[in-house]
Amino acid sequence: MKALIIISILGVIAMMAEVLRFKKLLIPIIVLGLGVALATVIMDWNTDIRYFNDMAYFNNYALAFTGGVIFITLLWLLLGQEYFHDSHTKGEHAALILFCLTGAIAMISFSDLTFFFIGLEILSISLYVLAASNKSDLRSNESGLKYFLMGAFATGFLLFGIALIYGSTATFNLIGIQEALAKGANSPLMVKTGVLLILVGLLFKVSAAPFHFWAPDVYEGAPTLVTMFMATVVKTAAFAAFYRLFSTCFISLADTWVPVVAVLSAITMLLGNIMAVFQSSFKRMLAYSSIAHAGYMMMAIAAMNEVSAGSIFFYAIAYSVGSLGAFSCLHAMSKKGDESISGLNGLGKRQPKVAIFLSLIMFSLAGIPPVAGFFAKYYLFYGALMGGYTWLVLIAVLSSLIGVYYYFRVIFALFKSEPVSDEPLPMLFTKTLYFAHFDGYYFLGNWIVACLVTKLNFIEIILLIFITFVS
Repeated sequence: MKALIIISILGVIAMMAEVLRFKKLLIPIIVLGLGVALATVIMDWNTDIRYFNDMAYFNNYALAFTGGVIFITLLWLLLGQEYFHDSHTKGEHAALILFCLTGAIAMISFSDLTFFFIGLEILSISLYVLAASNKSDLRSNESGLKYFLMGAFATGFLLFGIALIYGSTATFNLIGIQEALAKGANSPLMVKTGVLLILVGLLFKVSAAPFHFWAPDVYEGAPTLVTMFMATVVKTAAFAAFYRLFSTCFISLADTWVPVVAVLSAITMLLGNIMAVFQSSFKRMLAYSSIAHAGYMMMAIAAMNEVSAGSIFFYAIAYSVGSLGAFSCLHAMSKKGDESISGLNGLGKRQPKVAIFLSLIMFSLAGIPPVAGFFAKYYLFYGALMGGYTWLVLIAVLSSLIGVYYYFRVIFALFKSEPVSDEPLPMLFTKTLYFAHFDGYYFLGNWIVACLVTKLNFIEIILLIFITFVS
């Protein structure tokens, strides 16, 4: 809870940067504040405290995901400082990012549907503005408008579903709903309809099929650094909320929604990977790749067993770290006005270190051993097999093989094609990039597996990751 309060205060401070004239110190203040917030998460480990009359519940699950999204945001700030280059809107952009993070933490830690909806709206409204924040680009304007209209449509489904659940159980509290459903709801049909409507709203937020159609256009039109934030922090928070809601109060109705989630998981994996094959734009390829990865994480929700929460967390973190690297390279490409895969042709000859780094990222996103993405995907498949979803794992393996094709197409462009020009990629943040990914990325997956096997506590995990990244 302390982290939520600290980040909310940081957002207010960012709004005051223009009035109090400390815009030059704003980013260091935010980094320091996020570091303090992350420290409070570590200090609260194993406390299991409920706040606001049981509207927020910070157990270890919520603390792990809260620490994860704060850590990802810190990396995003290191890689994306250029997003705040405009001194006239620096405070506003920083405030929107922080309020978006505030909404994400509220979604992760909710224990009441009203608190969940408040967090979702804080996150969503901030994102609508951020997607359209490049006012001089018509694609960004279109992206913000499309995201707003589709988001409002999905929110209507979600809110209607919450209303039906409340009408049947007379409570918004997750435990209260769980107990009411266990005793037998007043209107089983109303409850099942409410669950499916809530499912529609959440499937939109995680960009799962058939509610994925907004993602490629919004990802492509939004500023690349905003897309990077959406594909990492926002997706991680959405899946944390998705699992928390359905594993807590709707577990007794698993026969209603689990088959739907399992089938849509298979469709999402296949559709995302197949559509990515046909993309010539690197950005749209990553957008469809993001859809496919949402399908993989839905496997853990369908399995709903003792390893589901851990597998979602580790997969979300591994995917987010990889996506940060891929989108940071894409941001450097966009400065040359070329976001196509062919724009990477011959990069291995001009900048071999950057090409090797991007190849590692592609290996991880494809799930090729021994990088982090392989271990995360293995953990997801293991949980699905434990849940009896062998057919779903087979589809996931098939879709992963399809994914290998378009990820390796990027690698082949890096090393096999002739350079389109001799101009180097303008990696203005290469040192930070390598610090965050190249030096520690291979080892991150090994540390994750080590932590799973040895059952280390949270502080030991943080220390191991810190040693890895500075080694």
